[in-house]
Amino acid sequence: MQKQLKNGNFYLGLAILMMVILFISSSMTYQQQSQVSSIQKYLAHEPLKDFFSRISFDYAGSEVSIAAKGYDKFIEFFIRKAAHFMTYFILGGSLYLGLSPKLKQKSSVLSLFFAWLAATGYAALDEFHQMMTGGRTPLFQDVMLDACGALTACLLIVLYQAIKKR
Repeated sequence: MQKQLKNGNFYLGLAILMMVILFISSSMTYQQQSQVSSIQKYLAHEPLKDFFSRISFDYAGSEVSIAAKGYDKFIEFFIRKAAHFMTYFILGGSLYLGLSPKLKQKSSVLSLFFAWLAATGYAALDEFHQMMTGGRTPLFQDVMLDACGALTACLLIVLYQAIKKR
């Protein structure tokens, strides 16, 4: 296992697994993925509703607020966007750690660029795939959110490696 970690194959395998999970997820309709019934069940008392009621912003041309969406869909919005960020955080970080040994550590910037570019490209393809799936809306803003997740992971790893070298 130590050799798999050093040569990056484990991380590339993790990246491939994440891509499969993302592909399966984007093949599902909104109704198949909806968490609204779980939110209604577990958050029936609408905790922090007063606090969340003060939050309102636009995302992809739609208002995101409790007034516009209702409590359950408002909470689901944040769960779905956190899932976007975190899955691409894992994908970007895995790609970076998988590609770094392959590029012989010549440049962490080059590894970062290719990992981020690959994850962002996959995010764009994933949104295109969603366009082909019924009941789904592809959003450029989601690609940007995904790209931010991937870049954040890459930058945190570079920072960690720099601190570790000192």
